[in-house]
Amino acid sequence: MSDDLGDIEDWSASATPEKYMLRLYITGMTPNSKRAVENIKNICEQYLDGRYELEVIDIFQQPSLAEGEQIIAAPTLIKQLPFPLRRLIGDMSNTEKVLLGLDLRKEI
Repeated sequence: MSDDLGDIEDWSASATPEKYMLRLYITGMTPNSKRAVENIKNICEQYLDGRYELEVIDIFQQPSLAEGEQIIAAPTLIKQLPFPLRRLIGDMSNTEKVLLGLDLRKEI
């Protein structure tokens, strides 16, 4: 019986953590957009090191992508994976709210 538990523990320890797929929609290189890019990169490096893909999309250069995602404000961060899909709007300066939105922190 103890061998079965050891196998379960080994499996859970070797299970790979979920990869995060993120899209940040910005409007050119405005101060707000620059802050959002810098803030989300810092958060990802600190909390998701090696477990994320971040795509930065300028809605001035690629308006069709913004339309497809129904972006109505920028900067907007969309967490595509892991589910559930989440949208965060703003410059990502409130680290705790971003972590909650990415499901990296539990609400107390």
